[in-house]
Amino acid sequence: MSVVFEKSSLWQRAWPLLRGFDLLLALAVLLLAGAGLLAMYSSGFDHGTRFADHGRNMLVAAGIMFVVAQVPPQRLMSLAVPLYTLGLALLVAVALFGITKKGAQRWINVGVVIQPSELLKIATPLMLAWWFHRHEGRTRPLDFVAAFALLALPVGLIMKQPDLGTALLVLAAGLAVIFFAGLPWKLVLPPVLAGALVVALVVAYEPELCADGVDWVVLHEYQRQRVCTLLDPTRDPLGKGFHILQGMIAIGSGGLYGKGFMQGTQTHLEFIPERTTDFIFAAFSEEFGLAGNLALIIGFIFLIFRGLMIAAEGPTLFARLLAASLTTIFFTYAFVNMGMVSGILPVVGVPLPFVSYGGTALVTLGLALGMLMSIAKSKRLMQS
Repeated sequence: MSVVFEKSSLWQRAWPLLRGFDLLLALAVLLLAGAGLLAMYSSGFDHGTRFADHGRNMLVAAGIMFVVAQVPPQRLMSLAVPLYTLGLALLVAVALFGITKKGAQRWINVGVVIQPSELLKIATPLMLAWWFHRHEGRTRPLDFVAAFALLALPVGLIMKQPDLGTALLVLAAGLAVIFFAGLPWKLVLPPVLAGALVVALVVAYEPELCADGVDWVVLHEYQRQRVCTLLDPTRDPLGKGFHILQGMIAIGSGGLYGKGFMQGTQTHLEFIPERTTDFIFAAFSEEFGLAGNLALIIGFIFLIFRGLMIAAEGPTLFARLLAASLTTIFFTYAFVNMGMVSGILPVVGVPLPFVSYGGTALVTLGLALGMLMSIAKSKRLMQS
């Protein structure tokens, strides 16, 4: 008697890995990545291999997303403390003997040169989600104090480098976890009102505060200059205000439908600084206009909405908090980048997700997407 074994097809072998993937989330990312490739091809046409490198980085990020999506949320939770501890240790090492470039000490050589602060964008919300999951059902005020301490450590070390953009992203992700864990509104409103008051005072007394020789104490001089340039970019139109002014000119000159693909004069005549990285939104706006901007914004809104839906449906408190904080990262990236290019926020060096050039940022985004996919996948598999 002979036994015949039927060889399974490639699709049958791949299906267990693909099963449970959130197709709506994947579609949103694919649309944004497509817009990014269009913008990169135009803005980076004379930037050597930048377009090809951007495509390669996207493939690497997609691979990371696929691998991380196979890791169940329970296993991700077990990585929280080690990743957070490793990230803090690397930040301390950077402060002690890191590599300095352009006045900032943000990198360290561990065989390869890395920027440890990027790891904390994921490790910090992961750690905080683990913390509140551990105290689920019995959260006390002291637990929130400890959570703020866990958040303050990486944010403080990153600010010291100095790296305001990355510190802002880590802070936003961490605050999202603390807020969704049940932080009382009476503790949320006072700092929000205090921040609004500070902004109002800075705007009201801008001439005096931005005069030469004034020290803001809490900010580095270059950070003070960024705020002052935001309030009045014409103060130094060919120097510190050049970035903001050229970005605003490019966005405005795009009009309703844009100048057309590969037809952006501000972009191709190299008036837009960092046109493939931080200011790629200005290049995109010039060529695709308000219509293209609205399509891009709708894509980000859909991505964020889908992330929040995954968070709401998460099977555990850890999964819900982590998904909400990761979605906040996408929102903060997009909001801050578009805001600084449009002249409503200071220039802090935050890329536009899936559009701007940058390997490290895409790896971080790939990790975040993979974790979101893992949470969505675990929920779907539990229901099936």
